[in-house]
Amino acid sequence: MGIYMYWPIALAVLSEVAYQISSKSTPQDLNPFASLTITYLIGAAVSAVIFFIMSKGGNILQEWGQANWSMFLLGIAIVGLEAGSIYMYRVGWNVNTGYIVKACFIAVALLLVGYFLYKEQVSGTKIAGIAICMLGLFLINR
Repeated sequence: MGIYMYWPIALAVLSEVAYQISSKSTPQDLNPFASLTITYLIGAAVSAVIFFIMSKGGNILQEWGQANWSMFLLGIAIVGLEAGSIYMYRVGWNVNTGYIVKACFIAVALLLVGYFLYKEQVSGTKIAGIAICMLGLFLINR
């Protein structure tokens, strides 16, 4: 595997760290959905700039014409993820445990989604990994 396999992971990790820091740092008196409005305006602007840089002469309206239901669900899901993270910190979760707890439950949910929706294999090793995650959750929350 070349480096091209790892740069998306590095980008995602760095972005997730920045995401958790900014979620925890959202002012307490600011309505989370007002905050998300600013977030999405900035995200839309950055996405548009990157689109035009990466697809010289590209037609964004033509690209939008290829959209399907998944973009709409993704938009709704992103609002839920981000609002959930902001509220997770507001109710008292620490940055060093809240995300780990959330990620472990997401991993279990995605294992089930992969199995039932996409017919992906669930091996004994994956089940053992989930069990270890659950043990980790127990230890983290003691």
